This record gives sequence, structure tokens and C-alpha cells, in this order.
Amino acid sequence: MSSQKKAENNTGRFPYFNRELSWLAFNRRVLEQAESEDYPLLERMKFLAFVSSNLDEFFEIRVAGLLQQVKSGTIQRGPDGLGPKEQIRRIQSICKRLVGDTYDCWDQKIVPGLKGSDVHFCKYDALTRNEKRWVETYFQEQVFPVLTPLAIDPAHPFPQLTNKALYILASIDDPETRIIESLMAIIPIPRVLPRIVKVGVPRRGKPDVYIFLSDIVQRFITRLFPGYRVRSAVPFRITRNSDLYIDEEEVENLLQKIEEELMNMHKGAAVRLEIAKGADPALLQELLEAIHLTPDNVYTIDGPLNLFRLMSAYDLIERPDLKFHHNTPYHPKELESSERIFDVIAAKDVLLHHPFDSFQPFVDFLNQAATDPQVFAIKQTLYRTSGDSPIIEALIEASRRGKQVTVLVEIKARFDEANNIQWARRLEDVGVHVVYGLVGLKTHCKTCMIVRREGTTLRRYVHLGTGNYNPKTAKLYTDLSFFTAREDITEEVAGLFNTLTGFSLTPSFKKLLVAPFTLHSNIQKYIRAETRNARAGKPARIIVQTNSLVDQETIDNLYRASQAGVKIDLIVRGICNLVPNVKGISENIRVRSILGRYLEHSRIFYFENSSGSQALIFAGSADWMPRNFYRRIEAVFPIEDTEHRERVMCILETYLKDTKSARILRANGAYHKIPAKKGAQAFSAQDFFIKQSEAKRNVLARELEDDVKIKPAVSPTMPIPPEI
Repeated sequence: MSSQKKAENNTGRFPYFNRELSWLAFNRRVLEQAESEDYPLLERMKFLAFVSSNLDEFFEIRVAGLLQQVKSGTIQRGPDGLGPKEQIRRIQSICKRLVGDTYDCWDQKIVPGLKGSDVHFCKYDALTRNEKRWVETYFQEQVFPVLTPLAIDPAHPFPQLTNKALYILASIDDPETRIIESLMAIIPIPRVLPRIVKVGVPRRGKPDVYIFLSDIVQRFITRLFPGYRVRSAVPFRITRNSDLYIDEEEVENLLQKIEEELMNMHKGAAVRLEIAKGADPALLQELLEAIHLTPDNVYTIDGPLNLFRLMSAYDLIERPDLKFHHNTPYHPKELESSERIFDVIAAKDVLLHHPFDSFQPFVDFLNQAATDPQVFAIKQTLYRTSGDSPIIEALIEASRRGKQVTVLVEIKARFDEANNIQWARRLEDVGVHVVYGLVGLKTHCKTCMIVRREGTTLRRYVHLGTGNYNPKTAKLYTDLSFFTAREDITEEVAGLFNTLTGFSLTPSFKKLLVAPFTLHSNIQKYIRAETRNARAGKPARIIVQTNSLVDQETIDNLYRASQAGVKIDLIVRGICNLVPNVKGISENIRVRSILGRYLEHSRIFYFENSSGSQALIFAGSADWMPRNFYRRIEAVFPIEDTEHRERVMCILETYLKDTKSARILRANGAYHKIPAKKGAQAFSAQDFFIKQSEAKRNVLARELEDDVKIKPAVSPTMPIPPEI
């Protein structure tokens, strides 16, 4: 039997993993972070919240799409060969185990651990007498006035239930009749009410006590139905199809159309019902019929619904000892004076590694541009940003000062559509020229350009990044930032903006790799070049860090490179459709996923000898997925400065040495821990970068204290850690 046939027998019809099942394996790794005793308890609680939030989005988009295929009779098989029905069957089986394990983690690990640290999550019955009185008063004064019970009977039709909103399903009975009626009532829980309540009565020893709002409502629900008996009352929530279906070529006003679709999104087809145990079986069946779901789509929960609400508890609980030690990012000395930031970039390119390096230099870059009288124009893309963004404020200030400001706001950024529409209108109100990108393409590139008059000439300054212009996520995601005034780069960025705001069928890019124009073809070219080099006995190696690897042509070319002997290391945080370590196909490919304190978000690509003279190193906004290659505007930039190349290689090699947070993907689809060498401690890449940042801050502090300019004892290219 040939190696190809063996590979097909090992992995199914094709040597590819299923995209949806690979994503579920990623969410399982997120759950492992919550289960890990290496993290503080409240950080583990946050990981549980991430598991819940991730599953919401997965059902809203991916499962909804599969169910829609089944309903329409459209069969779209992926490269793995699985049809939608089989995928749904496997997803339901895996998700029910995943949900069960998530609540086991909450009940058996997180709650007892927090209790041991004097943070109590209690049911009503476990409260003290004084606490019960406080909760009763809280219900009567803060909750009861805003509750509206909805009877379901011939005179009251079944209500429209909002996507992911919290409800109580109550079975009501008239005690005056001999027949048990099981009347249905639904109580919507308004979003304005906090889902986790801190009990305002201190216990002896002053531990914090918290209770879920749903538990409070369940306890006092009889007050909503005077004279009736409540036989059961259980919380539930519905997940609906939340994808936006818009034919942009047929839409005259995209902004208005998306606003209309956002209103309709809450009414999308139901795809999942989460309900607490103890529901009246007859009412549950009636509920399923009303929302057009089958029992297969029901997830019975033994615990509080929607653990994403634990994110609010993380902020509510003021216990620094149960959270990560605060990490102060390193702020390079040469960038501390915002007034000199253009001088610094004009003299030398700047590369930053967030969150170990501060994101503040970019904020300063934009703030200085907003107030600098020599700056004439600012152009920027915005995919996602924070609610109180200093980025938005700087752009508004620049426009008020008479500068030409152009912003490409991606209003189709999934789940951020409403926020982005809000910012778009606010920017337009102050005279910013807002553009919504190209028809059929999302603007996903992270690009900012400043045009400044210097003497008799205009000079461009550019920032390119791998992450969003969001100061909040810049503290939580690992990303690269690149500042340059080099004409060969800035000219192409100017061309990219002209393509986005005007008309250009065949834009020309030599330095940048831009999707959907040149990125995919060039990536394939570089992989094939490594393949030829390996066959010719030349140095050949590929290292890729990305969030997802899905594109089939890219995977096929990586397989061929492996067959030729190219050593390939893939650091893929999430979805990976490539099957590694298959004899004759991918035995030279290693795939690892790293999940840690920070979300790995950088996209870095290394091709050892593709240029014939030195390795090619790129970073940018694009994952290796069809949507990034063909349906988005992406910008990938070269790393050419010697010092920056050394630093990026240090970053990649450090990740490849991780034995603490990394998991290795096996050919059977399972991820396994990497055993540390005998006598050695497990090594964390992120911990190494934190220590590196601390060392550089300490050197800078000594320099400032002595007020003497000395060469730093710890350079930005801190040596790669020793072999583990």
C-alpha cells in the first residue's frame, strides 16, 4: 500500500482535519487552562468565561451554517469529506461532553477553591439569615419592579425570545382546581440587571459572598403570580443564527442595511437551547416546538447559565492575590517623548512586541499627529476598537484641527457591527471621511499612515500591525507593531489606501503582501521555493505562527514541502486542518498550539532560503484561511532590519522551546503536553518575555536614576533561552 493510501486510511478520506472539530479541540484546550492549577483562581474563572463565550459564537455562526445547509438540502463537504449532518452529530456529542466538563470544573474546582480563599458563590439556601433578608430586600427593591411575567395561553401568544437573553420558564398551577394544569409562563430577565450580585452583608471574617441573579428570581418567583402555585421555575436561554446575509452589490446604503440586519439578527433561527435541570417535561416540549428545535439541540445545565457572566465577577472581586501579577509593559526610552516620535521613526524603523512592549507609542504616534501643525493627513483602518478608545478621540481631534482624516471602518466586523457603526457616525459628525471598504471584502489589515510636511517635501510615516487598534486588547493579546518612514514601504501603503478608497483593479505591491491581490500566490511561491531548495540539498525550513490554518492549497503545498524534506514548524493557536506526522505525507511537520496568560495573536512567517540570499521573514494581519486570502483586505510586511530579524527569530525560537503552555498536535487529532527534559522545569515562552520586559525596564530605570545615557545591559534582542 502506498504512503498516500496509508495516510488516507489514517485520517479518513483526505489527510485533513475537520474545521469545526478542530475548533472544538481548541476550546477544549481553553478549558484545560481553567482546570490548570498553574494559574490563579480568578484567572481560571476567566478561562471558563472564555469557553462559554467561544461556544456561543460557534453555535451562532458555524453550527447555524451547518443547520442551514441541512434545511436547504445543500451538501457542502469540506476537504475532510464530512457532510453537514455528520458534522452536526459529532459536534453535539463533543459539545455535550465539553459543557459537562466545564460545569464540573466550576462546581468541583473553581467554587471550592474560591471558598477556601474566602470568596463564596452561594445558593440562596446556603446564605445566613441576615444575608437572606438582604437578598429579599434587594429583590423587592431592585429586581421585582422591572420583571414582567408573560403568560402563555390562547389569549397570550408565544413571545419573541431574544438571542442569548436570560429567561425563566415557570410551570404554574391553580391550587383551587383538582387538575394539575401546568400553565406556562416566561419571565424575561432584563439585561440591565447584573447577573452576579455581591451580597451586602459582611460575614464574620469578612469573606465576600456572591449569588447569581437567576437564583434570586427563582427563590421569589411566587410573588409574580399571586394566588398560583409555582411547580417549577428554571432559567433558559436560546442561541440563534447570528450571521449577517447581505448582498453588497444589491445594497444602496450598506450602513443602513447592516443596521436593519442587526435588528433582525435577534430573530434568527434558533440553533441551541440551554436550560437548567428540573424543567417541566411538558413545558419543555412546548418550548421546543415554539422555537422549532429538537431534543438533540437541548443542553441541560446543572449550574448557572452562561458562564461568560463570570467576566463581570472578575472585575467585581477585588482580590489581586487571586489574579495574575500585574505586568507593566516596557516603554522604549527613545519613544518616551511623543514630540520626538517622528524624528525617531525617520531615523530608524521601530518594532514592538505587545503586550511585553507598551502599546502607548502608537497612541502617542496618533496623538502627536493630531496636534502637530506639520501633519496634513491621517489615514487609518479600524476593524475593532474599545468603547472609550483614545484612537477615536485622536482622530476626532485631528479632524477638528483641520487635518484631512480618512478612516476605513469595517462595519461587517462580526459581533462588533453595532459598535463600529456608532464610531463611524461619530467620526462623520466631526468631518472625518469614513469609508466602508470594498464590495465583497472585509478590511482586516491593521494600517495607519501619517502625511507630514518637512521642509519643502511631504513625508509619510506608517504603522503596520498584526493586531487591532484597541488599547485594551493590546494588553491581553500578543502582537507585533512596526513603525517606518521608509519610502519603499510607505509608498505601497499609500497605494493600499488608494485602492481601498478609490478604484484599482490591479494594484502593484513589491514589498507588501496584500490580500486578495498578492498574498496567497506569494505564500505558495515561497513554500514551493523551500521545496525546491530541499530537493537541491540547500537549507530549507519554514516556521509559521498563525491563529488558524485552513486553506487547502497551502496545506497541500506544505505536505509537498514535507515530502521533499523541508523542516516545518507550525505554531497554530486555533483551527488546524493540516494533519502532521503522517508517514510519507507530513512526517517533517510539527504543529503546536500555545495558550497562556495572553492570547497568541501574532502572524509571523519565516522562509529560510526563499530569496536565495537570506531568509524571508514577514508579519501581518492574515491567518492562512481562504477568507483571509480571498475575502479580506490583509497587509503582510517584511522584516528586513537586522536587529528586528534577530528579535523575531528570538520570538519564534522561544515559542518552539515552550514546554509549559504548548500542546503538540498528533496525527489522531489529539493535543498532548510536551514533557520537559529530565531535571528541567517546564519552560513558558510568555513568562520568558515578561521577564525580558522586566529586565529592560530595570535597566531603563537605572539609566534614568543615574541620568546617564549608557548602552542597555539587556538588548531588545535578549538571547534565546537555552535548550530545554
